[in-house]
Amino acid sequence: MQRQTGMPAKWLFAGSFLANTGTSFIWPLTTIYLHDTLGQSLITAGLVLLCNSLCVVLGNMVGGLLYDRWSHFYTILLGSLIVIGASTFLMLNNGWPAFPLGLVMLGFGNGLNLTSINSFATEVKNKRTSYIFNVLYFMSNLGMVIGTLMVGYILPFGISKVFAVSLFLFIIFGIIVVCFFRNHEGQHLTRDKTLPKPAKLAPNRLRPLLGLLCTIIVLWIFYEQWQSNIATFMVENNLSIRHYSSIWTLNGVMIVLIQPVMTYFDEALLRHLHARLYGGFFLIGSSFLVLLIAGTHYFMFLLSMAILTIGEILVNPAASTFVDNISPADQKGRFQGSLASATSFGRALGPLVGAAIIDYISYSSLFILATVCIWLSTLVFALITKHDQQ
Repeated sequence: MQRQTGMPAKWLFAGSFLANTGTSFIWPLTTIYLHDTLGQSLITAGLVLLCNSLCVVLGNMVGGLLYDRWSHFYTILLGSLIVIGASTFLMLNNGWPAFPLGLVMLGFGNGLNLTSINSFATEVKNKRTSYIFNVLYFMSNLGMVIGTLMVGYILPFGISKVFAVSLFLFIIFGIIVVCFFRNHEGQHLTRDKTLPKPAKLAPNRLRPLLGLLCTIIVLWIFYEQWQSNIATFMVENNLSIRHYSSIWTLNGVMIVLIQPVMTYFDEALLRHLHARLYGGFFLIGSSFLVLLIAGTHYFMFLLSMAILTIGEILVNPAASTFVDNISPADQKGRFQGSLASATSFGRALGPLVGAAIIDYISYSSLFILATVCIWLSTLVFALITKHDQQ
């Protein structure tokens, strides 16, 4: 039997759960806190979120580089120390401009951690990588559901209490990192600490990778509308913030219930990885067409989110598996970091792109453009992939 040299899966899952739960205590209240409590404009709040997302992108890129070229363990340790330090800072200093400063520090640390966790997933030797990514996706969303539900109960006691709970979770995450992520550097690092210059990816692998990354950017630009502009759209259609919050509860519950089923059929789904990606992209694009006829009908918003969520469940773990399959063994961190960066970059652009389309044209145009752009990028990705498979 081959000895497992990679990360024990259970501690990888525990770390992902804690890191995402800690983060989920913070992001739902960012815009509301900046606008209602600190008295900043929505434009300023949008710029703060943009800076936070760009710092996540930077963390993703730096994390992938450090993971491959420096140390697996010390990269995620650095990320855990940064989020612990940022949470401590925010707990003690949450006014203006301390809040956005702490937020961008937290974003950079989260970027390091996300890339490190996904890269460690490629090192687990006793499970299929696709299975690991499916469970990671489940655990991260379980953490998101718990975090976003609990923050509503803790916030009335004060914003500092929210950051204190987040800090507590990040400290436990740091303890797990110190105790269980050590001594899992992977074979290429344990043999030779001085790594050669990474080889270039072959064109028939590079083109599909770039096609996927571009599609992911487009996807997240429009997915992010649900976390920004669609809330305003619902309020303008005489629906309440409670209605909007319930939609995200539906998203989380569906992921928690459906993802284990997807994981059970992982082997069969792995044989149809490309079809899974295409189907997921198609469903996410289709979900925006439902919003065209939603109006004041809350059920239609729920239906749109349900379609979006099924597409999300199909795409997210499959994208990580796709990147892992085409990336060289000594560059897993780099390419997982590229995928995380594409996601973060799309999320950074999303609120600004959506607001510009709404201001200059309309909500209906935004929803039509979302469908068309996602479907077109999926078609281009499919054609590139088919060409390079021949």
